[in-house]
Amino acid sequence: MSSEIAINLQNVSKCYHIYDKPRDRLLQMFAGQRKQYYREFWALKNVSFDIKKGETVGIVGRNGSGKSTLLQVICGTLNQSVGDVQTQGRIGALLELGSGFNPEFTGHENVYMNAAILGLSRAEVDERYDDIAAFADIGEFIHQPVKTYSSGMIVRLAFAVQAMVDPDILIVDEALAVGDERFQRKCFARLDELKAKGTSILFVSHSGPQVVELCDRAILMERGERICTGSPMEVVRAYQKLIYAPVEEQPRLIEEFKSIGSDKIVAETREVEVTQYAPPEDQFFDAGMVPESTTVYPEQGARIDAFEIFDKQGRRCNVLKAGGEYDIVMRGVITENVSRIFFAMHVRTVSGVVITGQRFPEEGKYFECEGAERAFRITFSFQMVMLPGVYFVGGGVWSETEPTLCHRILDAIMFRLVSDQGARSFGYMDASIDEPALELF
Repeated sequence: MSSEIAINLQNVSKCYHIYDKPRDRLLQMFAGQRKQYYREFWALKNVSFDIKKGETVGIVGRNGSGKSTLLQVICGTLNQSVGDVQTQGRIGALLELGSGFNPEFTGHENVYMNAAILGLSRAEVDERYDDIAAFADIGEFIHQPVKTYSSGMIVRLAFAVQAMVDPDILIVDEALAVGDERFQRKCFARLDELKAKGTSILFVSHSGPQVVELCDRAILMERGERICTGSPMEVVRAYQKLIYAPVEEQPRLIEEFKSIGSDKIVAETREVEVTQYAPPEDQFFDAGMVPESTTVYPEQGARIDAFEIFDKQGRRCNVLKAGGEYDIVMRGVITENVSRIFFAMHVRTVSGVVITGQRFPEEGKYFECEGAERAFRITFSFQMVMLPGVYFVGGGVWSETEPTLCHRILDAIMFRLVSDQGARSFGYMDASIDEPALELF
């Protein structure tokens, strides 16, 4: 294996034997190879990929797609049935909640036990112990048995141990979803530090925005197979398109993603109505700004016909002024008798991070829509307080009942936000009110 590769998998498969009755296990012991009393379940099927040193790779997929089995095989807590797994360096892993902890031991004792498993000497743990305890921030509970901990406290201590011992490879499997927002932010800041130090990170999450923002690449798993690999935004879109597709459409999508290969996932695109207008010759509309990343989901009770942006003079536009107020309009048709629906839209950056969005009606409330072929037009009003740049608009129609996604379009339109002032802020938003005041003494 190349010195630049941290993880290498070659045709890795994992098979479980499923017995219908407990006695069948005993019968199988006596039968040997002469007769089979079990059914085979392949949790992994010929999975191959490389992860470079210092690379962060996200893994997405539905429950039961093989993600957790894959991580356990890489960690060595589970043996593959077929194939070869090679890793270089110390592996830290956050898998199932509380895995690796002895519930009868105190947090203090578990810190030393887990660090020893990772290959650290007692002297090395002594050097890091204060940092681990401070990061976990569970107070005197660190001297109490782990069986008395809440799920959040277990995650805090587990992440502190695994992330503060400077692993060469860190594997995180949905564990951070348990912590509160402040602790999650601290964890992601620590992940950024580890990335800067050259740690390879495998990150499993159902949160598309987290994968897009954190990862360099992403892998889509489905039914134990690696379906495709690509940029985080491309893979997350493929994943979302798959899980929201009608059941009868899913096999076709899986084969489509497989056939594309590992280099590029091509989004299904179509022109939305806003691209067909003749451009007025002024500064508020640029006919060349048409997204190449438009992704259209299947219609399951609704159809979105157009997204448009209007200024307060009623002009259709896609060149917007920073700080200005604009209306984002979504219109279409409810094609079937769908109950308990709601609308939502979002604004994303070029990298796919959601900057803002809005749901209507608010969380927990819905519209009853009786009858089919009912046109709708919904207006979302915003003040553009983002920094100048290019942004993408999309949205959809959802229902509380199945199918939950009636229709959705990602990156339906794009707009450019411009400013006649010099840049004085950074990040995503310009929340400043006035020039900073400086006093020198």
